Amino acid sequence: MAMVNRSSDIVIFGAMGDLAQRKLIPALFQLDSAELLGQDTRIIGLARVTQDSPDFRKICSDSLSKHIKPAELDTDKVSRFLTKLEYAIVSFADLSSYQTLKSTLDSSAERARIFYYATPASLYGAISRNLTKSDCINTNSCVVLEKPIGHNLRSSNEVNDQVAEYFDESQIYRIDHYLGKETVQNLIALRFANPLFGSQWNQSHISHVEITVAEKVGIEGRWGYFDKAGQMRDMVQNHLLQLLCLTAMDPPDDLSADMIRNEKVKVLKALRPITAAMCNTHVVRGRYTKGMVEGNPVPGYMEEEGANPDSNTETFVSIKAEINNWRWAGVPFYLRTGKRLPEKLSQITIHFKPQPHFIFDESQRHLAQNKLIIRLQPEEGISLQILNKDHGLNQGMRLRSEALNLNFSQSFEKSRVPDAYERLLLKVIQGNQYLFVRRDEVEHAWLWCDQLMEHWKNENKAPLPYAAGSWGPKAADLMLIKDGNCWYEDQ
Repeated sequence: MAMVNRSSDIVIFGAMGDLAQRKLIPALFQLDSAELLGQDTRIIGLARVTQDSPDFRKICSDSLSKHIKPAELDTDKVSRFLTKLEYAIVSFADLSSYQTLKSTLDSSAERARIFYYATPASLYGAISRNLTKSDCINTNSCVVLEKPIGHNLRSSNEVNDQVAEYFDESQIYRIDHYLGKETVQNLIALRFANPLFGSQWNQSHISHVEITVAEKVGIEGRWGYFDKAGQMRDMVQNHLLQLLCLTAMDPPDDLSADMIRNEKVKVLKALRPITAAMCNTHVVRGRYTKGMVEGNPVPGYMEEEGANPDSNTETFVSIKAEINNWRWAGVPFYLRTGKRLPEKLSQITIHFKPQPHFIFDESQRHLAQNKLIIRLQPEEGISLQILNKDHGLNQGMRLRSEALNLNFSQSFEKSRVPDAYERLLLKVIQGNQYLFVRRDEVEHAWLWCDQLMEHWKNENKAPLPYAAGSWGPKAADLMLIKDGNCWYEDQ
């Protein structure tokens, strides 16, 4: 039987929102199905909507049916899970309404209280203050914050200061859901458990690294939010820099939370600042125009519903990042993320340097690099591109590139690959912070991004157009071509 974790009151602020119903409730159900929640764990949903606990259970039941495969919805397990759900009407900015929550919480001083802020970051301070003033906090309380926090370093510090007034850093879990993905966890094992890669993971053996997070969708009716954020704030500061840190960090002394996060901070501190002069050579901003996605016509960003004709927001960013340390001197990290690209894809590609002397047919020299592809989505897995001899008696010593594949959904088909939120929520329940982002990580990431966005503001140039369904502006390809490289899908 699986280990049962400590019993908790898990309180979800914004329990009627998309995040809670699409991710948190299904993730908690899966944990309960695997008997990883304490038997008397309670899940308390909070919102301003006037309803009672039976209404809330019905809504959550519908969400489970919508977001979980029918084969995983065992009737008895669903019934057991729904009995853990309760609901309370709370106005998050109104201190007096927190008395309802206080009366709902278990009075035991030893029972863990997990407060999940599935709300805009602008409410984090008010919620933290009201939880404390209404005496809802005990010695085993913690808070879970969704990133991004703020829209620049200053606003991020304001929010973090407000939360830190009431909670110690050891009680704060800042979620980046990418860090909960199976493949991201495997990146640590791949790098530090295998001498084959550990000995090669440096500038002597790696020529360059690609990190791509591509989305097929547009803004999906979120114009008001996205136009204020843009792809730089929404994805680069939030997700891509975390993936860069895990790819580039030095080996930690152990797997404890602070040891891993210390190494990630070192990478952020070593990132070469992008100056105004470098904006033309190291950065490409783009914005999608109308085009075709999966054979269907889609509008351009400025033609989306609610569009602001004065907008200067980017939907695509490509950056040549450089890390000023001994391990990575001279190795470019190409970061790329955008909306309305040809496919949904999150992938890290490590390009190893070719052998210094090539003894095979010169026309095949372009094949001479090995590549390690770490795919986070759509299907998590790892692939190593290697060269071997083409088969057949008449092929001579012709080479062919083939992949050694580890596809998690196929390799572990008898066991379900857990969703990122399941792993993250489980670590919160266990009180383990190593998958979560420390405050100084957030600050250094914003510091690096802020100086780049300030250059854009001063230049006041419109983002380069690219057709929806393409891989972004041609300038993003040229940035690599000038270095003698190209994106993985172009090879």
